[in-house]
Amino acid sequence: MEHSRSSLQKGLLPRHVQLMALGGMIGTGIFKGSSDTIHMAGPSVILTYLLGGALLFLIMAALAEMAIAYPGENVQHLIRRAFGFRWSFLVGWLYWANWTLVTVVELLAAGSFLRYWMPSVPLWLLALSCALFIIALNLFPVRYYGETEFWLAGLKIAALALFILLGAGMWLGVIEGADGSPWSRYATYDAWFPHGVGGMISALLVVMFSYGGAELIGVAVTEMKDADRVLPRVIKTTIWRVIGFYVLPIAIICGIMSWNAVSAENSPFVQVLEATGIPGAAHVMNAVLLVAVLSAANTGVYATSRLLFSMAEQGEASRRLLRTTRHGVPIYGMGMVALCIALGVVGAYLAPGRIIGELMTIPGFTVLIVWMMIGAAQLKLRPHYDTNPFFRVKAFPYTTLIAVVSLGAIWVSFLFQRDHRIGSVLCLVILAVLAMYGAIKEKQRRRPEPNADEQSA
Repeated sequence: MEHSRSSLQKGLLPRHVQLMALGGMIGTGIFKGSSDTIHMAGPSVILTYLLGGALLFLIMAALAEMAIAYPGENVQHLIRRAFGFRWSFLVGWLYWANWTLVTVVELLAAGSFLRYWMPSVPLWLLALSCALFIIALNLFPVRYYGETEFWLAGLKIAALALFILLGAGMWLGVIEGADGSPWSRYATYDAWFPHGVGGMISALLVVMFSYGGAELIGVAVTEMKDADRVLPRVIKTTIWRVIGFYVLPIAIICGIMSWNAVSAENSPFVQVLEATGIPGAAHVMNAVLLVAVLSAANTGVYATSRLLFSMAEQGEASRRLLRTTRHGVPIYGMGMVALCIALGVVGAYLAPGRIIGELMTIPGFTVLIVWMMIGAAQLKLRPHYDTNPFFRVKAFPYTTLIAVVSLGAIWVSFLFQRDHRIGSVLCLVILAVLAMYGAIKEKQRRRPEPNADEQSA
């Protein structure tokens, strides 16, 4: 039941947060989006994932340092401290839009994986069923969400590890199924770069979408126990594992299958296991992929509802969004998320063949902006820390500057790419609307309140 509480509960344990960071990043981007990146770049997509992972590490390190310097403050609070209301408003709503789109994409992907077994059932109906399950799950206290996410994320990590072992067996010839010699696909420049360096760069947007979610721990910090002690360890152990869980599987897929033989209809992971001939292997992998994207959607619903709560605290969203259930769940925030998911289901009904690919590019743009703002906030705040945090980014400010400039160059380059035209236009429209509305809200906040004499007159 809803009541007048307006506070979250600190129910997330260190193991919950660590698996949340992994769970948010291991979803549609790797299991389904990898087919798009392989088509764009061929085997050179491995270098794209490495580049994206390096930038991710620098931004996550900056976030950890600020979270320790300012305990209990999440990403939104830090950006507001650095740049004020207008930028905090812009980034908060942009990040909310980002995670809302990610959640919709994950649920649509879950529906597409269910169609592997039920091809006659429409995508929108399967996605709706998955959405109802995830929303119901998030109405329980946060500790139950954390525990569920811990096991869901753990399952997909175990599945990726098993896939790597099976793929290594196919590379070495212990297991049949490889399409020709795996080593020949990496022997020449043309094998690595079938579409040139431009193909590798064009895949970056989907890669950034894939890595988006790591910064979620900067949202969860307000519900994390012992955040100042746990956060650095979470980041140090998470980043390298995530890079490994992306780079190794993609390298195996590109070695076992020719890049242009990867189908856009099914996950390349399922296609590889179908090639092994192991009875039921493809079905088991498809079930794991379904769990994986449901896990990512679970994380998305959590993130979007907590972001709205945080913005309401800062006066950047309606105060009604502070209303929580007796379990500390932001009930109105959940309602807004459910409404946006319903719109995504309508999109699946209208354009089932294009909806996932079109929506996947937009969060890539928004993730780049959020990451740039995190890096810029560290550059602004570092000289003003009250105390020196025990975890500090090395070679500051050069490492952070390199990350921010690189992310900015990637973002600008995508605005001029024909393949991403729809995503570019939508992203620019969203930015313009939020910037104008943020300016209006800031003027309203600065307007002095009328005194008693003025009110009586």
